[in-house]
Amino acid sequence: MTGDAVIKVEDLHTGFGDHLVHDGLNLEVRKGEVLGVVGGSGTGKSVLLHCIIGLKKPWSGCIEVLGQRVLDLEPPERSALEARWGVLFQDGALFSSLTVAQNIQVPLKEHLNLNQRLMDEIAMIKIGLVGLPPEAGRLYPAELSGGMRKRAGLARALALDPEILFLDEPTSGLDPIGAARFDALIERLRKTLDFTVFMVTHDLDSLNAICDRIAVLADKRVVVIGDMKQMLNERHPWVLEYFHGPRARSAGLLKPGR
Repeated sequence: MTGDAVIKVEDLHTGFGDHLVHDGLNLEVRKGEVLGVVGGSGTGKSVLLHCIIGLKKPWSGCIEVLGQRVLDLEPPERSALEARWGVLFQDGALFSSLTVAQNIQVPLKEHLNLNQRLMDEIAMIKIGLVGLPPEAGRLYPAELSGGMRKRAGLARALALDPEILFLDEPTSGLDPIGAARFDALIERLRKTLDFTVFMVTHDLDSLNAICDRIAVLADKRVVVIGDMKQMLNERHPWVLEYFHGPRARSAGLLKPGR
């Protein structure tokens, strides 16, 4: 990990109608790290992710990804930048009318000019990379379990060998064993492929298992950012309740009686 920032968010203001979601939010994500973003319901975790990847336009502020100001880019530059990141939405967000292999090929068709045979080969490589069996390539999303859909969505997110991987609640809906396996997969891929991870999550186990740093959203901004040790020593009321509650003990963060 070099410590260079690959994502910079400065003085971000967002909202819906008259409702303010972020009020002067600032955040930096370092190259090569896994950053977990947590916060209570309505604190704008997914809104922040959507602003960074361009699905929502903020009211004001500056967002810089891989050295480029996202809000200032013309469509061709924007497309070129999008090819450098991958996104896994909740439940995979796969196209229901396409097979797994065809879903993985969507970003290849959008950003590259490859023949079908090469795209088929790339799809099979990505399917194996995320731990799916080869026969999964010909299946449709409705024929997959929840865990398989997550992995198929991850394979699509990795289709273009991204420098940044955005994950939106990647373990939601998975049982504890499936969630732990998915965490291990992300950690293994991060080390093997050397990308940065921006992960919105509420899963304490994931935060403890794979995150280098954690950013806590509260009071319409990032109130604290640091490693797990810093979270456990933080005195902000929401942070205290979240990292010292019953779930923290079940996740192994606290010693009995603490």
